[in-house]
Amino acid sequence: MRPALEAALVRRSVSKVTDAAPDEAELLELLGAAGRVADHASLHPWRVIALRGAARERLGSALAEASGLEASDPRGAAKLASKPLRAPLLIAVVAVRTPDSAKVPEWEQDATAAGVAHLLSLLLDEAGWGVIWRTGPHTRHPAVSAAHGLAPHEALLGWLYVGGKPERWRAERRKPVDAAARLTTLG
Repeated sequence: MRPALEAALVRRSVSKVTDAAPDEAELLELLGAAGRVADHASLHPWRVIALRGAARERLGSALAEASGLEASDPRGAAKLASKPLRAPLLIAVVAVRTPDSAKVPEWEQDATAAGVAHLLSLLLDEAGWGVIWRTGPHTRHPAVSAAHGLAPHEALLGWLYVGGKPERWRAERRKPVDAAARLTTLG
């Protein structure tokens, strides 16, 4: 079987990971490959932000603030604030939009950034790391944007939670997609 096809067929989201994580050199290598996605006009309309250690705690505080639960439900706010601690490395995926691009609409720039996120998650999985792409209702909240230092022309698409795959992780294949039900041919 072809390597890319095999990697796509065995990829699974891993929601519970160990404390191991790729170092910066490995992350840069994989990100360099992920950056080869289709990119109309070569705008490179994306960037990623690595969050480790205390940066994850600051994100948790921003998520709690965005939820508005701090006063009404402190336990709920604390639970939300702990979510970024579920993995040793979070990779924030940011769409960097060029609003005045006559050739490339913003939705297409977002699609390129999402393509980088997906390909990076596939490459991380293939390299043996556990990864899951997470979003949520507070992804676009101003407090969360501020925690990431986003500029006005940038939008957070979510986070790749990355860590080691637990030993007991079963690399079962997911139920195959019924491709025939998703393919339409125009005559």
